[in-house]
Amino acid sequence: MAVKKKRKAKPLLIILIILAILSLSAGITWMVLSSPIDKNNTAKVEVIIPNGTTTRQIGVILKQKGLIRSELFFNIYIKLNRPSPMKASTYTMTKNMSLDEIIKILESGNNYNPDVISITFKEGERITDFCKTISKKTNHSYDDAIAKMKDKAYIQTLISKYWFLSDEILNDSIYYPLEGYLAPNTYQFTNKDVSIEAIIETMLKQTDKILTKYKSKMTSPVHYYVTMASMAELEGTNTENRKQIVNVFENRLAKGMNLGSDVTTYYALQHPMNQDLTTAQFATVNPYNTRSTTMMGKMPIGPICNPSESSIEAALTPTQSTYLYFVADKYGKIYFTSTLAEHNAKVKEIKDKGDWIW
Repeated sequence: MAVKKKRKAKPLLIILIILAILSLSAGITWMVLSSPIDKNNTAKVEVIIPNGTTTRQIGVILKQKGLIRSELFFNIYIKLNRPSPMKASTYTMTKNMSLDEIIKILESGNNYNPDVISITFKEGERITDFCKTISKKTNHSYDDAIAKMKDKAYIQTLISKYWFLSDEILNDSIYYPLEGYLAPNTYQFTNKDVSIEAIIETMLKQTDKILTKYKSKMTSPVHYYVTMASMAELEGTNTENRKQIVNVFENRLAKGMNLGSDVTTYYALQHPMNQDLTTAQFATVNPYNTRSTTMMGKMPIGPICNPSESSIEAALTPTQSTYLYFVADKYGKIYFTSTLAEHNAKVKEIKDKGDWIW
């Protein structure tokens, strides 16, 4: 009878254990060599990187200054992470900086500032949303930001400075004069003490760049286009369907119809847009609410959000058609129709499919 040989599992197990130990050891070594030399040492160290200095020579300088543990590891780290070219300059560093922080300074040149903050203002958000963002990212309160946004004396100084702002935004019925004029984007500021005025003007300068591109196409006041763009921003999902939406609004205005835009009602009531409104709320008489019967053939008094460049483009270059109605399903697909009968039939079709938004 043949004797079954036992499988030799031990050598394989030993190899796996050795590999695990080596992997763990490598991880610990990496962590140690890339960590700060002294987390509690904030003394400033001047580092001079002359023109023409190689990566290897930079490693030697940093080691001599006591800012890194290993020149060899510095070179390996650079090769594996492939940062942007490091710049020749005079730097101020500290021993509580990690290797990654040191390299970022060398990439940025002597303009590096660890206190710089980045603030993202999203497309389609209101001034009130922007003020909440300012209060979260800076040392200013929400109330301070709102007060500045409503400060008409300050707004008047901006009107005299920016060609696209007019006295129209000072109308007492407008909630926030700068609504619609603050370009959504991600901006960087020196630190959390940046003034609210500096934030506002940084956004206005971006708005200037955007609107200047389309200035030659403007045949109506800027306020008209920015207001139209703000509605298209919230009603549409991309440049193409926003162009069609703007065309629908312009066709309705030409016929003396009200625009019937639900998003204007939400803004009129300063209501969040994640829940339905009642019939009575939609009928509210308000210069923003285009669902009101008092708004036949009228635009809302001002923008209802801060639109993207996509919506600005749509407001200035709408698609031409005979459509007078549009409706969206819960997936964001928009359907355009020319008559009320066609519109009602489309609404019924969407509801019957279970694709109604509410």
